[in-house]
Amino acid sequence: MDTSTLLLVDIVLHQRSLRGAARHAGRPAASIAAALARCESALSISLCQRAGSGLAFTLEANRLAPSIAEAARLARCLYAAGTDPFPSPVRLQALGRFVEVAERGSIRQAARALMLGQPQLSRQLAHLETALGHKLLERGTGGTVLTETGRRVWDDCSRLLQLWGQISRTSEDRFRRAQTTVRLGSIMPLGYESEIARQLAKLTAGWAASHPRQPLFISSTTAEELLRGLKSGAFDVVLLDTETLPEDLEGAPIAASGLAVVGAKGNDIAAALRDRPIALPSPRSGLRLRIDALLDMTFDDTERNRLTLVEIDSIPVILNLVLHYGFASVLPLASVASIRPDLHSIPLPSTFDMQYWLCWLRSAGRSAAGIAVLDTIRRATMHAPH
Repeated sequence: MDTSTLLLVDIVLHQRSLRGAARHAGRPAASIAAALARCESALSISLCQRAGSGLAFTLEANRLAPSIAEAARLARCLYAAGTDPFPSPVRLQALGRFVEVAERGSIRQAARALMLGQPQLSRQLAHLETALGHKLLERGTGGTVLTETGRRVWDDCSRLLQLWGQISRTSEDRFRRAQTTVRLGSIMPLGYESEIARQLAKLTAGWAASHPRQPLFISSTTAEELLRGLKSGAFDVVLLDTETLPEDLEGAPIAASGLAVVGAKGNDIAAALRDRPIALPSPRSGLRLRIDALLDMTFDDTERNRLTLVEIDSIPVILNLVLHYGFASVLPLASVASIRPDLHSIPLPSTFDMQYWLCWLRSAGRSAAGIAVLDTIRRATMHAPH
């Protein structure tokens, strides 16, 4: 991080616009955008996102804006009075080395503490004086003494570095958490009493007890999105409803659930599905593959084309359509029974059972995370109350 970047980012946060900041600073918009990107990279956060032709600032940007404004004010105070509102950029690292010299009263001792060569540190201090437009140090045989201006700059430097440490510390903690967090993607649970919801709750409780310093982040989406996220790195481990694993994945089944046609009376599957609109997830889910297999087995092409299929990638919405709007569907039997015991259902043969797999990519880092999650689930299952 450097002083010029702080000044430019402060203007962006004040103007709430890249173009406005560019006009205010008299700089190309590309330079302003580059400064914003450098700051976001240094803090490991996003300060704003493009929204149409403008910018939408994040909550973190709004939180940090007063601190960044104060840091920019202190940065301006370091320079000699002049007409250039954006004088030569100075790295905060260089300011820290100046503070080290000022506090030790010796370039030689400071160089030793910083593990630098004394000539190298002397050159950096000379460059700093040139950039700031101040004589900061008087060098003599007895050591190094601050000039009157140097004492003022030392105070401003110390305050600026302390403030930047406060600004960046939270971001460093966030970055470390992001680096250690295990990201688990899961298919969407039917409800709080569903098999998937129980498995995830069991995992979360067990993980918190066995890995208190390593967060576990869980997100639910469709099977197709889970596979895409696994391959892109968005997820380390995923919980899928699939009959067999793709060849590039490894893992283990952790649960199974029988399926049933729900929302119709009687025991005739064909009649139950023919007489009502059918609510079902899109082909992006593993459950849909089971439903398609059932439809193919039950109807010929002509009959199937007459069916009314409504695709919805939300199991709770599907269940509401079944409960209140006369739809039929195919859902996990145990989950439906837990949520609505009186809902009539026609159980399907065991060949249609859903297998729930915990799986991950075949790589060292992913395998370690996957095995840790799998072990946690197995331990939690062994110690779960009966």
